This record gives sequence, C-alpha cells and structure tokens, in this order.
Amino acid sequence: MINRIRRTGASLALAAALARTGLGALRAAAPGGRERWERVNHAGWTVDLYAGPAAGVAAAVGAARVRPAAGFAVLAAGVCGAYDDVAGAGDARSGFRAHLAALRDGEVTSGAVKLLGISAAGLAAGAAMRERPLDKVLAGVVVAGAAHFVNLVDVRPGRAGAVVLALGAPGLLRGGPGADTAAAAMGAAAAVLPDDAAGRTMLGDTGAHALGAALGVAVAAGTGRAALAAHAVALVAAAACGERVSEAARSLV
Repeated sequence: MINRIRRTGASLALAAALARTGLGALRAAAPGGRERWERVNHAGWTVDLYAGPAAGVAAAVGAARVRPAAGFAVLAAGVCGAYDDVAGAGDARSGFRAHLAALRDGEVTSGAVKLLGISAAGLAAGAAMRERPLDKVLAGVVVAGAAHFVNLVDVRPGRAGAVVLALGAPGLLRGGPGADTAAAAMGAAAAVLPDDAAGRTMLGDTGAHALGAALGVAVAAGTGRAALAAHAVALVAAAACGERVSEAARSLV
C-alpha cells in the first residue's frame, strides 16, 4: 500500500515537473517564432499555446511509465490536437458533426483528421490494454471519448485543467493500475493551471486532448467492464451533446 502511494505520488510529481519545465523552456525558446504560438482568446487577450505541448508530453511520459500503449495513446491524441491547432487555426467550424459533414462532401478538414486519428489511437490502446474483444472496444471508446470531452470544456481559462483535476481524483482513490496515469494527468494539468487560469497561456487542442486521453487510459486500465461501459455511454452522450457541454462549461464561475 505504501509503495503504491509512493509510486502514484512520484507519477504526479514527475508529470508536474516535466510540464512546468517544458512550459518555461518553450516560452524561452519559442520555436518558429512567437507569433506561431500566439492566439486571441474569447476575451480578446493574446495568449500563448505553450501549455499544450508541455502538459501533453508530460502526461504521455507519465502514462508510458505505466504502459507503453497508454503513453502512445496520450501522445497521439496530443499530436492530432497539435495538427488541428496549426492547420485548423482559421476554421470556424467546431464539433465532430460539422467535420464529418465536410468529410461526406469530400473535404478532409483538420478536425476530421484529428477525430479519426484520436479514435484510432484510442482503439489501439484499448486493444493493447484489455483482453476481451468487447472490453477492447469499450476501452477505445473511453480513451477517445475522454480526449474529446476535455476539449469540449476547454472554452474558458482554467476550465479544462480544473476538470482534469476533478475527474482524475477518483482514479487516485480507486488505486490499482489506473492510479498512476490519473496522477500523471493531474500533475501535468496542475503545473500549467495557474498560467492557464490567469489567461497567460492555453492548453489548446494539443493539451486538452492529451490530458483527456490520459484520463481515459486511467479508466480503461483501472475499472471492470460495467464501469467501463458506463463511462463509454456517458462520454458518447457528452459528445452527442457537445454544444451543451461547452455551454455549461462557459457558464461556470
């Protein structure tokens, strides 16, 4: 028990240290020029995107310490999000329905690439983490769905980070193989949350999808089939009601 607590605490501390170090290093170096990393948020403030890759890589490293497939899923979700952050910067369309509609019309949007990429990564991780075919599919849905859910609530400063901390906490209390990945997600989120909440930086799709995938991996690794199915249903429902979920996140104080 004591060893488990120490391991979980180490995962949280490592992810926090990596995220904070990465945030500072990216802010100092600004690869490609600072304008590449700047966006205007809902309030008209100019914020940077350094928190996204910093938190995403930290969460991926923490997840990979538990299981390589988990780290792959988190990193892949972050990479897909990064592609959308860059390629989709001028695209006003949001929500998977809009991007799937464009795909039906023959247009491959960055959002569609992101959706398909994260779904594939989630299913691959689920296949590696669970033994039974149904559990593999459910785990994949949970990983991809959690990645999408955290992005849905990333609509105001600090919202996504706070949600990751709130949703990751039960994973710590549950213990088991999912606790270390939950701790990694929480540590990475906590490290960048002060800057995010203050409006100096933002997670963007890169960080939101990576942190969400880490939460999904924690659930997939640490719960039985009934709980896995319940999470999958809830996440699919949240995705179907994406606009309502985002609006609820905007209304939070």
